[in-house]
Amino acid sequence: MWLLIFLAWLVIWAAGTYWYLFGKPSPFSLESVRPPGPREFDQKKRDRVIKQGFSVDKVPQNLNVIVIGSGIGGLTVAATLAKAGRKVLVLEQHDQAGGCCHTYIEKGFEFDVGLHYIGQVHENSLLRIAFDQITEGQLEFQKLDQHFDTIQIGLGAEKREYTIFTGKTEMEAHLKKQFPDETSAIEEFFKIMKVSAKKTHYLATLKLIPQWVSLFLLKTGIAHFMSPIFDLTGTSATDLVNTLTSNKDLHVIFSYLFYGVPPKDSSIVINALLIHHYKRGAYYPIGGASEIAFHIIRTIQKHGGNCLVRAPVTQILVNQKGEAYGVKVRKGQEEHEVHAPVVISNCGIFTTFQKLLPPEIQIKPDIQERLNMMKHGRGSFLVFSGFEGTHEELGLVSTNFWLFKNNDMDRSMEEFFALGKDEAPENIPMMFITMPSVKDPEAKIRHPGKSCMTILTMVKYEWFEEWTDTTVRKRGDEYHQYKMRFANKLFEWACTIFPKIKDKLVFQDVATPLTNMHYLGSQRGAMYSAEHNLDRFHAEAVARNRCNTPVKNLYISGQDVFSCGIAGALHGGLLCAATVLDHIIYIDLLFMKKKLKRRKAKELAQQARKKVL
Repeated sequence: MWLLIFLAWLVIWAAGTYWYLFGKPSPFSLESVRPPGPREFDQKKRDRVIKQGFSVDKVPQNLNVIVIGSGIGGLTVAATLAKAGRKVLVLEQHDQAGGCCHTYIEKGFEFDVGLHYIGQVHENSLLRIAFDQITEGQLEFQKLDQHFDTIQIGLGAEKREYTIFTGKTEMEAHLKKQFPDETSAIEEFFKIMKVSAKKTHYLATLKLIPQWVSLFLLKTGIAHFMSPIFDLTGTSATDLVNTLTSNKDLHVIFSYLFYGVPPKDSSIVINALLIHHYKRGAYYPIGGASEIAFHIIRTIQKHGGNCLVRAPVTQILVNQKGEAYGVKVRKGQEEHEVHAPVVISNCGIFTTFQKLLPPEIQIKPDIQERLNMMKHGRGSFLVFSGFEGTHEELGLVSTNFWLFKNNDMDRSMEEFFALGKDEAPENIPMMFITMPSVKDPEAKIRHPGKSCMTILTMVKYEWFEEWTDTTVRKRGDEYHQYKMRFANKLFEWACTIFPKIKDKLVFQDVATPLTNMHYLGSQRGAMYSAEHNLDRFHAEAVARNRCNTPVKNLYISGQDVFSCGIAGALHGGLLCAATVLDHIIYIDLLFMKKKLKRRKAKELAQQARKKVL
């Protein structure tokens, strides 16, 4: 009798599991991907897509989903749900959609704001397949030079320069040539990179299966027995690399893709994933970063949805049962209610829980518990410089430059962020330089004879806090003089690498954390959203930080779900879509990847046979 009950239960469990994994229709299909159409250069036509202003009559009828924020995470979840048959409305507070994927044009110069380059979009990669699905194949990428990053450590005569190459085997081999005495350390680090890359889906799984199951697997040690990723993700980058080598320059290279967190406080998995991200190539979207939003929004519109800008959401509506059912949108002096059974926030956990939820909901213990899992990220400071002349004339290259004054990232970042407001501008320890006009092959067509450069570093919000209540572009002379102290130091440092740019500078714009708050809606100017510290990436914290929230029908998307950057935010959108649909869409993407690989193998075999004949 008991055997029959057990077998019946086993059959029911197996059938239920199979239905959960494979029984629901996929939002994705190979048939939806079509060859890229002609590039749209007419700015007015582009603006009708990415700058469509909010009005009540533009809101689609019978909405299923409202997405707050049009960053890549919000657009990804919106497009995925739209392809699954949901009618979706994306609301953006800025006057242009795209979040950190938007570009802006000033005085004939076009600058990228947050996307400087991207990896893992080679043919038939999972990320490329995802991009192809949400843009229906319309987004194209330019592969950058194999030498994609240069790292400089030290100043003047003490300066050392290292180069990073892409390539499955070339990246590791090239690093060994530069550090011939550190072969074993490099090999061990690349093993960690491989484990991190191949087993990251385990961390995503923690967010998709029931939370009690995730916590059971972790607390019993079953998960840790299955893979080392669950221990590695909570391991400090500094602690681990100290076991590999005492070479401080190599320490920098293992953590050079900085995001505001010192290596001692960051996860080795995140740092390893960031480097691995470019192993198969570094790329840039042809036509500029705004192409991403342009094509994703057209997918949303094709399926009956829309994306409206100048639509600041002032409140998430929650009924007496504690269920989200819509939002309030401000237009001029009026507020309009827009209703939908599902609300997704892509504007960060702090903005969502501390600003948009009603006060009586904000104070609830389960909301505060989620907030306590996160810390505010560091603010970003950017300098946008425009030059008269082609990149050939100015000596500009597609390679990115990462500059460090010394090889102790932990100490230099700790000392810098401990400085007072007046001391900080003259003591910047590191910065990043990128030249989007060199990366995009169509930049010469759109903006002939012009070149541009973006410089980025991390700063404290508190240094700019006294001007929080002022208006953008009207913050006063003191603010301007203060931010220019940072900008001038950064630009002078850049001129040591590209001396020809100094005399050709005709335009310069500076973005502080306050600028990022205004245009991007990023809390405290943190472009990478909540801090990516070690506590956040302990396995149990990963399992608890998921897309659903204590408010029924309210979900979180974007960088706060998993990790930072364009790829991290996109995966945050996919994870959110999977949660809303109650369907692990990654399985659909993996099946699609297998089909595409088989198709490619057949094509190569046919080409080989033709050559023989």
